[in-house]
Amino acid sequence: MAGKVNFQELACHSGGYKIGVAELDNPGSLNALTLEMLKQLKSQLEVWEQDESIACVFLHGAGEKAFCAGGDVRTMYHCMKSWSDAGKSDDSAQQFLTEYFAVEYSCDYLIHCYRKPIIAWGKGIVMGGGIGLYVGASHRVTTPSTRLAMPEISIGLYPDVGGTWFLNRLPSGIGLFLGLTGAPLNASDALDLALAEHVLLSEDKTLLLEKLQGISWQGATQHHEQVSTLLAELSARADADHPASQLIPYFAQIQTACLNTDLSVVCQQIHAIDGLGRWIEQAKKTLKEGSPITAHLCFRQSTEYKQLSLAECFRLELSLSVRCGLLGEFQEGVRARLIEKTGQPNWRYPSIDDVEPTLIDTMFTSLWSEQDHPLALLGREPRG
Repeated sequence: MAGKVNFQELACHSGGYKIGVAELDNPGSLNALTLEMLKQLKSQLEVWEQDESIACVFLHGAGEKAFCAGGDVRTMYHCMKSWSDAGKSDDSAQQFLTEYFAVEYSCDYLIHCYRKPIIAWGKGIVMGGGIGLYVGASHRVTTPSTRLAMPEISIGLYPDVGGTWFLNRLPSGIGLFLGLTGAPLNASDALDLALAEHVLLSEDKTLLLEKLQGISWQGATQHHEQVSTLLAELSARADADHPASQLIPYFAQIQTACLNTDLSVVCQQIHAIDGLGRWIEQAKKTLKEGSPITAHLCFRQSTEYKQLSLAECFRLELSLSVRCGLLGEFQEGVRARLIEKTGQPNWRYPSIDDVEPTLIDTMFTSLWSEQDHPLALLGREPRG
């Protein structure tokens, strides 16, 4: 079976405590999350949360290239294509997409609300679904090589996995820019935006685990503080290795460009940002070549849903993600970018000005009633 999650419990030197270690193991696909991987991770996290001997959890990816590059969109594509080729109704596709995204978002939500420290070791690529796991962790670590991004505009999806929550909590305009352009953030950018808390040398992963085993764990209420103290100590070793910020030189221009009530104007202003650096020019190129539908979805996320709770964001996104899969834009983007790699998707609309507002209204209309929603109990279940 392609893709699995490996679990290990490392004994600490005192107090009978253990460190729960979860390794995303799908390196051939940059640790992309299969449905089975998400089920495995969620189930084990639930067990560890109730196990009093587990002091904290360490979440990382196998291999040297990535923590996690996102969801298993290639499998989604092949499933949707096979159903379409076989003349099956949308019911089969909707059922699969609903199960996948419901499990993924439930796992993400669990991490956000976890009662014990979770250290997310964000080495290398952290994108899409990988950010969904990463951003909810209580202790978010990058390394000097880390690249974080929400590049869904290139494949006709949108910034999901809680993007409606965490992008709207960045400084004004910045979340919208990241969603519209898929611009990658390095370790210094992530620190500046508080998406990450620490930069550690990649070779210090083993050292970190050894020191976690060596902690004299106090009461459970102090475990978060003990982990924070250790990470702060180790992060000093990487001070000289922080990359130069890519975002900060354009910060004010980005904010100004994105503060407008008209998406067309926002896009024009992004393209007018001064600067010849490769980072900002690539951001403009991604926006220009991305899905016009996705641009509208991002814009509405950033302008109409800022006040939703975390659970409400995931409920909104579940319906939106399934609708994206059924619409065909997502399938077309994956085909062109990841399957055939032509780099030239045939988007449904040639430009953002051509997108029909009624389509976007429909995309944000829930597929289920409030009581029948697959995530109806999210945030409402008793825990403990």
